[in-house]
Amino acid sequence: MASSFAPPPLTPPLFEVHHLCKRYGQTTVVNDVSFAVAPGECLGVIGPNGAGKTTTIRMCLGLTAPDSGSIIYQPAGGGPLLQMPRDALAIKAEIGVVTQFDSLDPDFTCLENLRVFGRYFGLGSSVMDERAPQLLEFAALTHKAAAKPGELSGGMKRRLSLARALVNAPRLLLLDEPTTGLDPQARHLMWERLQRLLQAGTSILLTTHFMDEAERLCSRLLVLDHGRKIAEGAPRALIAEHLEPEVVEVYGAGALALAQVPALLALAARTEVSGETVFFYTREARPLLDALLQHPHLRTLHRPANLEDLFLKLTGRQIREDG
Repeated sequence: MASSFAPPPLTPPLFEVHHLCKRYGQTTVVNDVSFAVAPGECLGVIGPNGAGKTTTIRMCLGLTAPDSGSIIYQPAGGGPLLQMPRDALAIKAEIGVVTQFDSLDPDFTCLENLRVFGRYFGLGSSVMDERAPQLLEFAALTHKAAAKPGELSGGMKRRLSLARALVNAPRLLLLDEPTTGLDPQARHLMWERLQRLLQAGTSILLTTHFMDEAERLCSRLLVLDHGRKIAEGAPRALIAEHLEPEVVEVYGAGALALAQVPALLALAARTEVSGETVFFYTREARPLLDALLQHPHLRTLHRPANLEDLFLKLTGRQIREDG
């Protein structure tokens, strides 16, 4: 189900991106993208490979310079607005980052990774003596304080990366594919920790390929394709806007022939074929399900429309290569 952590109405944004563009040679990878993140909300950025998600995050972090557009941050306590990359150091002092790939120091223990990272923010030993154990506890890694990253599972490494990103008590977290490569148990534990941060008022900007992750964590979604923003809104609102409410999947030997049967097609608002499965999108599934009883050899799944259906409708079912 969708996250309930919607921002308060009329809350001034913590972080704003206006008309962001980035080109490499003749290829435009980010094309006039604008969005904002309010205090205490999770904005998810989804899209196929090559849609521009990671490049957008890199520009937000000052790691890649935009060709045009602006990235603005509201500092703690008010004051003049900060702009990336001009005020990169001041902005980075108030944000935390978890990238796709772990950058933990393999020579330091879990505890040492946190303590050393704290020095980059000018945090003294007395502060880190208190904060580092709290972060290990938050990451469920207290028992691994003396272990080095090479001794940790993939899920533990990701939680340690999250704990390290929280060393400076950031108001905004930027997470680029934070649960890629994790097993279901590790993903659910990571989600629970992110939910805790949202409840505490931390803002999150998240990219993900997992639609269940996006629907579970995000109060709003930004859908990118070919570098452009093609949709934005709350997950359930986007589903209601773009999709019929019910889906019937039919698969098995001979299922594809059903996509050519006029009587069945007339019972659906829209039909798609992917692999050996026929997807019937409908506002009322019962007549279609009754008609499919004449094909008992086929397997049928009746379910509500979900975020994956939305993603595939807006961006297509064809496989994209990384780009």
